[in-house]
Amino acid sequence: MTQNAVETPPGSVAEPSTGRLIGVDLARGLAVFGMYAAHVGPAPSDGGTTDFLMELAHGRASALFAFLAGFSIILMTGRRTPKTGRAGRKAIAKVAIRALVLLALGEALTLAGTPVEVILAFYGLYFLLVLPLYRLQARALGLIAAGTALVLPQLLYVIQRSLETGALDDSIWTWPTNADGLTSLLFTGSYPALSWLPFVIAGMAVARLDLASHLVRIRLAVTGAALAVVGYGGSWLALHAIPGVASALGDSGWGGGSVMSAWWSDVAGYPSGDTAAWLLAASPHSETTLSIVGNTGVALLVLIGCLGATDAWLGFRRVAKPVIAVGTMSLTAYVFHIVGISLLGIEELPGSPLHVLIGFIVSVTVFATLWAHFFRRGPLEWCLARITKIAELVR
Repeated sequence: MTQNAVETPPGSVAEPSTGRLIGVDLARGLAVFGMYAAHVGPAPSDGGTTDFLMELAHGRASALFAFLAGFSIILMTGRRTPKTGRAGRKAIAKVAIRALVLLALGEALTLAGTPVEVILAFYGLYFLLVLPLYRLQARALGLIAAGTALVLPQLLYVIQRSLETGALDDSIWTWPTNADGLTSLLFTGSYPALSWLPFVIAGMAVARLDLASHLVRIRLAVTGAALAVVGYGGSWLALHAIPGVASALGDSGWGGGSVMSAWWSDVAGYPSGDTAAWLLAASPHSETTLSIVGNTGVALLVLIGCLGATDAWLGFRRVAKPVIAVGTMSLTAYVFHIVGISLLGIEELPGSPLHVLIGFIVSVTVFATLWAHFFRRGPLEWCLARITKIAELVR
């Protein structure tokens, strides 16, 4: 969730890209609210409009963050033209340092014992894994994103089954603590790198494009809609048209919902045991090709919508300024909600009353708005920027 941790601060990129950065910050702010909804909002198991809106945030908010992480990496290492020479080495060092900080901070928050599946350590690993790709152009990055989306979820399924049966020894991949070890970060955690890297790489590909072009934006919007239809629609069709899928996945889940809703929802829960039929689902955190395709489509649509809205209407930009402020300090906002969950003693996620979610959103929005009025960066973003000053020593 902390893509702002690798984002070029507002104002540090040459104009006329400011408007586009504002759109990215707006998208990131919406992703923060979506993450809050997934963690401290009502459990989407009872039906109704509120539960439907909560369910929309599940998995899709974190996927949007991962997508924007790739965007931010490209902003740091060279937007349209990759940085080379000493500038390139410094940019690589900055991303690497921030990635290591995220790994350490994520592990620390995990050890704090909150019920949240902390995503920061996973993001730190994503940054390190995709960094060698930073010089590639949009077409190559897009092809790699598509290839990894098609191949890695199947590989992940095989590895997870091997770990469960003991065919693969993971003892050398674990830390001697309760924090996320490499096995969790790569394969078994809530955000395994093997199935989340496609989001990051797709974001890198989009960042390489000329987003000031209306034609490019239209093409991206159409692509996003097509991906959403192929991902979610393909899963719906597979679940309903292929015989034996329902019985393989089970009759119903923890929320009492039909397992056939697994084409977009996690209300039906997750299957127990070994069933390859799960690869046909597109529900949040199902880690399948179809879920990656569908969630990438949603991320594209949100980003293009935010870019268009902030560029087209100055009045909208003023109205959305508080959300944009949250987006510019998403690392601070993420840690804020982890600390809040701990202080309030919230133990079931999701499942809090709606007023708790509203309280979190209002609190972080007011804080971000006031802070942004006086300071250029959020508090944790400022600390991270200071740490990465070490990269200036690179020759």
